[in-house]
Amino acid sequence: MKKMPLRTRVLTRVLTGAVAAAALGAGTFGAMSASASAPAAAPAAAVTADTADRNLQQTTHLTVAAATKAARAALDAAEKENQRVAVAVVDRNGNTVVTLRGDGSGPQAYESAEKKAYTAVAWNAPTSVLAGRLAQAPNLKDIPGTLFLAGGAPVQVKDAPVAGIGVAGAPSGDLDEKFARAGVAALAK
Repeated sequence: MKKMPLRTRVLTRVLTGAVAAAALGAGTFGAMSASASAPAAAPAAAVTADTADRNLQQTTHLTVAAATKAARAALDAAEKENQRVAVAVVDRNGNTVVTLRGDGSGPQAYESAEKKAYTAVAWNAPTSVLAGRLAQAPNLKDIPGTLFLAGGAPVQVKDAPVAGIGVAGAPSGDLDEKFARAGVAALAK
């Protein structure tokens, strides 16, 4: 091994010691960081937007409590007339918010109620009215997720649809729609 000058040997030892101290410090810091609880992150600043911006649109949605109230009112109206039905409430986008399946309702009632509710909100009209449109446009029935039978009613705010209520299982669509309208009426109370 080649002998290094004293100055080089001292500098090498100092550097080696510094590297070792840095490594030891990093290891200690890492161990402390891993065992210490991290402080809670500060909440992100709220993004504000100009509501007059023509690129933004505000929408209205029913709460789960309101959707449940409407569904319960529709089911209660059916039960008063000894009808075994299912009730569905969907939001403006057609997503199911609440479904209630009454005692003794048929296996098809659940899905039919959802489709009627979806159809009512999508076209912002009672499904009994929409069923009449099939004569002029029979292909409407081919749209996925829809059911053009009476029993669906839209929930509107300022004439804009915010939800749909569908009822299925009564012997006639007229009865289904009567019960759906009872659900809509419950929201006005």
